[in-house]
Amino acid sequence: MKRINNFLPLIILLTLFVTCTKKTEASDLDKLRNSNNTKSYPAVQMDSMQAINSITKQKVQELLDLSTLYASGNRNTEVDSFIYSQIESYFHKPDSLTFKRMFKELDSMKVKAAKVNSLNVYKEYYKKDTLDYAKFNVEYFDEKNKSLGSFEKNAQYILLSTSKLKKEFKFYFLDFYSKPLTKDSTSVGVTK
Repeated sequence: MKRINNFLPLIILLTLFVTCTKKTEASDLDKLRNSNNTKSYPAVQMDSMQAINSITKQKVQELLDLSTLYASGNRNTEVDSFIYSQIESYFHKPDSLTFKRMFKELDSMKVKAAKVNSLNVYKEYYKKDTLDYAKFNVEYFDEKNKSLGSFEKNAQYILLSTSKLKKEFKFYFLDFYSKPLTKDSTSVGVTK
């Protein structure tokens, strides 16, 4: 009886080992062959404002990343000229004055990195035009990754349709670090 009790845990372990090893998993190649996007990556539904908000935040972050990279460089190498052309591609009509304003701020604070914390898109109406703006909070960091502060900024953007059939759009900034239109509170007429 004692011998059976001594072998009982060993027998249980062996049966567990045999049953566990009999389960064969599919190889990685089989998993890839039999998978599709509907099982692996569920589609996230967004309304148009959420999509515009998300795309705008991504574009602002990308532009700030390129700008801080360019500002921290020598600005006279081939890599710097490539980065500058990348920055220009984010704008509908690239303007060096927009870049100077942005680079001047980044240089004066010695910014090495920037992070967009929050972003909201909104529209302003000027005469008969509707202008699209993004108001965002950007946090600057120095070379030691120490925060230099958070700042409220604005950017004017435009979505241009590339195809009428497919509802595809190209995203461009019209003005970066722009000031939104302000309505003058003084009425027209004589003031004292």
